[in-house]
Amino acid sequence: MIKKINRRQFLQRSLTGAAVLGSGLANISYDYHSRGVIDRVSLGSTGLMVPRIALGTGSHGGGRASNQTRLGTDEFVRLARHAYDRGLKFYDMADLYGSHQYVREVLKQVPREETILLTKIWTTQPAWLEKQSPKEMIDRFRSECGTDYFDIVLLHCMMNGRWQEEKKSFVDALSRAKQDGVIKTVGVSCHNWDAMKVAVEDPWADVILARINPFHNHMDGTPEDVMGLLETASRNGKGVIGMKIFGNGDNTSAEERERSLRFALNSPNIHCMTLGLESPGQIDDAVSRVIRLS
Repeated sequence: MIKKINRRQFLQRSLTGAAVLGSGLANISYDYHSRGVIDRVSLGSTGLMVPRIALGTGSHGGGRASNQTRLGTDEFVRLARHAYDRGLKFYDMADLYGSHQYVREVLKQVPREETILLTKIWTTQPAWLEKQSPKEMIDRFRSECGTDYFDIVLLHCMMNGRWQEEKKSFVDALSRAKQDGVIKTVGVSCHNWDAMKVAVEDPWADVILARINPFHNHMDGTPEDVMGLLETASRNGKGVIGMKIFGNGDNTSAEERERSLRFALNSPNIHCMTLGLESPGQIDDAVSRVIRLS
């Protein structure tokens, strides 16, 4: 029989013992489970088998930093290795988060072929981003990560239904990289209803990263409307990854986490999800709940 421990006991035994950086997940109770790993699932018709949860690396991210990277390299690696040991062999990165170099350190310790690497490419020209062609950016990502290829690369944060035309240079560059074997699948991270509606029907998009939770929090439509679009996406063979599962950190009570995970896991239209977890305790809590609810 697995003995449950409380949060204080867990933190005394945890790999880091570090305080969680303000994500809204700090002072929560954990459903701690010391055994078990999450399973892998088919990501739509992409041909990829992925862990049911990805370790998000962009909590409160921007300007090439995030809560995960602000842990520092050693603590990030400990966190990511703990995730790996619980089955989260799936790292959700982005240029915006500055997490490539951190995952590179993880890949020095775990087999690349056992991991799924997702990254996102920023398509505007903010002050923090050096001017590069889309191809140069993809090559830089590979160098920063220490990998020859990515499993998934997404256009980051599409905000309108004109992204096919407005981001054509990026769409074309990702297509060429896919043909060259540098990227396995391509797609869109959506932060807008019209952007997602276009992606659902676009043959180019293999994968859609969609904001979904039962609370209508930080979403692009009501849960019912978004689920309707995702049903079409799934029917069209898209791989669907859910994000903002806990409402961007706004819905983090034990009851809300349970409700959110059940909502995502019970839908055939969401194949897997990304969670911005920041401590071993949060990882164990999520894994325990997903194993029980799956």
